[in-house]
Amino acid sequence: MNIFKRITVLCSLLGLLTAPLTRAADQPRGLNDGTNAWVMNFDLDWRKDSGLPEKAMLISLQGLANRTAPRLYIVHPPEFQWEITGPLFEFYQRKHYINFTEVKTADEALALFSQYTKGYVIWDKAVGASLNVAFTIAGLQDAVVVSEELIPLVEKHGLKQLDDLRGRYTGKSDAEIYQDAYDKYWAQCTHESVMLMGGHRGAVMMPGMADWGVRQKMFFHDLSANPEHPAELALEKKIFSELTPGSIVFGWHPYGKDTEEQHTTLLSSYGLKMEGLHNLPNLSYNCQFTFTPGFKFTNNHRVARDAQLTAEPKVYLAFVQSDSIGIGVWTKPGRGKLPFGWQVTMNWSKFSPAALEYFHESATPNDYFIGGLSGPGYMYPNHIPADRFPLLMAEANEMMNLLDERIMEIMDNSAADGNVGNTDLTKETVDRYYEAFPDVIGFINGYGPARTRDLRDTRPMISYDYYIDPRRPRDAVADDLNELISLNAKRPYFLLVHVRESNDVNSLVEVTKQLEGPVEIVPIDVFLKLAASNKTYTTRYQDPDEPKHFEGF
Repeated sequence: MNIFKRITVLCSLLGLLTAPLTRAADQPRGLNDGTNAWVMNFDLDWRKDSGLPEKAMLISLQGLANRTAPRLYIVHPPEFQWEITGPLFEFYQRKHYINFTEVKTADEALALFSQYTKGYVIWDKAVGASLNVAFTIAGLQDAVVVSEELIPLVEKHGLKQLDDLRGRYTGKSDAEIYQDAYDKYWAQCTHESVMLMGGHRGAVMMPGMADWGVRQKMFFHDLSANPEHPAELALEKKIFSELTPGSIVFGWHPYGKDTEEQHTTLLSSYGLKMEGLHNLPNLSYNCQFTFTPGFKFTNNHRVARDAQLTAEPKVYLAFVQSDSIGIGVWTKPGRGKLPFGWQVTMNWSKFSPAALEYFHESATPNDYFIGGLSGPGYMYPNHIPADRFPLLMAEANEMMNLLDERIMEIMDNSAADGNVGNTDLTKETVDRYYEAFPDVIGFINGYGPARTRDLRDTRPMISYDYYIDPRRPRDAVADDLNELISLNAKRPYFLLVHVRESNDVNSLVEVTKQLEGPVEIVPIDVFLKLAASNKTYTTRYQDPDEPKHFEGF
């Protein structure tokens, strides 16, 4: 029988034991070592008046059960925003030899895992923010979160009430609720990270990432970064200022309160990193696995770092999909028919190594991975403090080297609204990137169309000229691209296209057949090498007279 060693690594980013485990295939293991694990299958019902209460309880239980070993994994339907829980479940069975047993009911889950809890905390379904306070208490006091109808179930398994939030926050604003929670619990929480449990609010809430926050004893909130909510903004600034430099904001901004742009601008101004989504599941499980023995990232490079290509008088088009590959079209038909660049959330190398290995293992020769977004997490670089920028980008460089990536994707929507507005980089920001990443072959910028362009030392920076909304008819997309080709008559023309998540690859194949040539679809690394050979684009940065940020920051 082979002897296997458990590897435990002190996670430098979070200060807790989060290091993954690898195991031998023929070694039988018991309840606590992770070779035997349990799986639950969730549906898509996250309504507060139906499916949410039980899911919230189970997710808090998952965070506690997975605190010392990877015990409970949750599979979501393919329609769930994070679409790969099923394929990743199969990956754990196939590559890590995990023997999963299905848990079908909450009653069964409590019978198995209540031993890892010390009691329960009751949240108030009439006050949505109380669920976040309950999650904070759950992490600190080893409690499961329940609404009142679940009390008999948890008490059946011997759990005792540790706290009751019913009525405590009736009539209080979110600012008052989270100030009370801050006063009571912030000092006890980790200051290496914080859980921005925003996203869906109201009748539907989707706290899929709460297991991670409970496991790591994070402070949960959905404070607004909108200047129209000054009390909430002031408290969030206080929290951000008290986090350890370089910390991570997990989760997502609260829908209906503020915007993605406002929140990302705010956290970037403190040198913090965003790692979303609010419904990103199973991090408490995923964090406990390293890459499989002998695995090494090998990207599908089409050109060497020092290659010199020559662009012909034609249109060169490259497709890139960001928004993290796990919420795109990776598992849908058509992938591999076109050269595609895929922006990788590099921090998954720390929190979900198996997910990154799954993507690399299942990549086709036409799939190419690039770094982003803007650094070692989602950030807006125009607002990163100058003294924090080098340290953050050094961290990004380390992860890009690990993942065999040679292109950095940058996005700064601080002066934009969604996909419309100024997404350009200042010259100072561009200077910093060229200095911080001497080994990349180039940079790409934007989300919607942008105008920042440069070429230094054979390393171009090219912005997107077009954004493909999945709702836009394919014929209209083809017409738009043909109009860009007509307007940019100087050849070669380098047409960089951002593909929004959920765009169907097969439909894009049909779009390319309608393009008026000569047009060549090329991989993004080839695209940048060609762009370095003939600079038919104009060097440009954000105009100092243009707006640079949202009012209030």
